Amino acid sequence: MKLTHTFAGAGAVCAAVLAATPAFAQAAPVAAPVVATVNKGDTAWMMTSTVLVMMMILPGLALFYGGLTRAKNMLSVMTQIGAVACLAMLLWVMYGYSLAFGPDVTGGLSNVIGSLDKAFLKGVTAASQSATFTAGVEIPEYVFVCFQMTFAAITVALVLGSVVERMKFSAVMVFAAVWLTIVYFPIAHMVWASSGFFFKAGALDFAGGTVVHINAGVSALVASIMLGKRMGYPTTPMPPHSLTLTGVGTGLLWVGWFGFNAGSALEANGSAGLAMINTFVATASGGLFWMLVERVRGHKGSALGFCSGIVAGLVAVTPAAGNSGPFGAIVLGAVASIVCFFAVSVLKPRLGYDDALDAFGVHGIGGMIGAVGTGIVYAPSLGGPGAADYAMGAKLLVQLEAVVTTIVWASIGTVIAMLIAKAVTGLRVAPEVEQEGLDLGEHGERAYN
Repeated sequence: MKLTHTFAGAGAVCAAVLAATPAFAQAAPVAAPVVATVNKGDTAWMMTSTVLVMMMILPGLALFYGGLTRAKNMLSVMTQIGAVACLAMLLWVMYGYSLAFGPDVTGGLSNVIGSLDKAFLKGVTAASQSATFTAGVEIPEYVFVCFQMTFAAITVALVLGSVVERMKFSAVMVFAAVWLTIVYFPIAHMVWASSGFFFKAGALDFAGGTVVHINAGVSALVASIMLGKRMGYPTTPMPPHSLTLTGVGTGLLWVGWFGFNAGSALEANGSAGLAMINTFVATASGGLFWMLVERVRGHKGSALGFCSGIVAGLVAVTPAAGNSGPFGAIVLGAVASIVCFFAVSVLKPRLGYDDALDAFGVHGIGGMIGAVGTGIVYAPSLGGPGAADYAMGAKLLVQLEAVVTTIVWASIGTVIAMLIAKAVTGLRVAPEVEQEGLDLGEHGERAYN
């Protein structure tokens, strides 16, 4: 055995000497370039994640939002959510994917919006591939298109939480088409496309703190103010008609959120595992801390508070899912739940706006906490996956820039989208329709007999 090792060592030395001489160095084999391959396990996980996110929309969000409304508007809420999700899917394959993830346009909007080079999925085939976060590992491009398509669909549906029970169905559809085009697609490009402005700046948004939650929450606030309050708000009691359905929707949202967060790793690997455990513990923290605050404030811990805390925790951990350790995620969930509680119960009544289902109070505020907090919990000293020389101050500045840009962009874009919808269809239903309920007035049906 020793003799064999001796000959092997001598051979290695001779080969190294010969390779160092010019004549032999020229003949030395050149390493073949790494060929990106599709991993079937990653592909299967991403297809599963895509279906999980779809479950978040229908039935998850539809039941969650629907249960929070009055019985006379249940079907209208579910129909609006389903319809805008379908519209988003069609616009996505027509031009949305190209604008969000296509090559940059030239000129002043470079790094802000993609070109139309991939409009109608030009060049996308069963053989084309999309990169992941590991060199040489890719997934089928169709799978990536579908995964990101569900994000666009749920984001525009989230906005509707502030304007239910009084906005025309036709206005909702016009608004959704314009809003996706001028708000969602550009922000998605800036944050997630490899050439995007904030992606290149190093902004951390693992699964959509800015792109989804701040974007939707701020837009919801602007839309609710422009649309005006519901008849009778805030003097007329408007309690949820079915917290049972809201509870079922909450459960479906939480389960689907694993596709949302862990799927954003784009691979079935350790990063996805980290996002998975963070989605468990941050959410658990959010649900319990909301009820704890209710108790401290002299109220009973409520089912509605539990559901709201669950969503607040999910929202806050979204940008941090793969960018935080589990205990950092627990803190984020708790902080977001507490702050969102006060945004809903104190800030909204004080300012007087009618964000019907608290889309801004939970998604907007929770998204801001999550986006900024990610810059903190990313630090390795706090259990995050950041490098040893992580500069927290510089990263927080980038995070704040991304948050402020999203707030401004979403606000201006929503004003434009609402004005266009008003010009085309009018925004509000007639007072008599609002009084009898949008189920009958807009769709000619009743949720319950």
